[in-house]
Amino acid sequence: MLTYVGKGYTSGFIENYDRVAARLNAGEEDIELVDGPDDICEGLLCESHAHCFNEGVVQRDETARLSVSALLGETLTAGKRLQATPDFLAKMRQAFAAGEIRPACRGCQWTRLCDRIAASGFAGVKIGERPELPAGRTPRPTPTHPSRFSRRP
Repeated sequence: MLTYVGKGYTSGFIENYDRVAARLNAGEEDIELVDGPDDICEGLLCESHAHCFNEGVVQRDETARLSVSALLGETLTAGKRLQATPDFLAKMRQAFAAGEIRPACRGCQWTRLCDRIAASGFAGVKIGERPELPAGRTPRPTPTHPSRFSRRP
């Protein structure tokens, strides 16, 4: 979430993630932590080889949950809601860039991309950046269902 720049596993995954990012950027909802696959994973779950259920992913999610819990000074569990405010995202990105919440990244195929994004100062990220609309245009309505992100951030 901190380094999402519009790249992903499939075009369906990217389209879905873009919708989630738009809802968060519009301030329409909080991030609700869940066990297992979340709204971001939705674009992959229809595939027969969806890796979201693999033990390695489950372990990385748990490691991430523990790292973020330590950073925030609270135990994060399913049902917890977090607001994706600019201050929250800045704190998370600072910790990410410093490696404080990166132990879960070991073994992830996206590590090099995330490294480059963090090194760039998170240039081009799609969550936390409000795109400018052309004059006279209004934002498109987005779905109203709450985002659910893995309880293991």
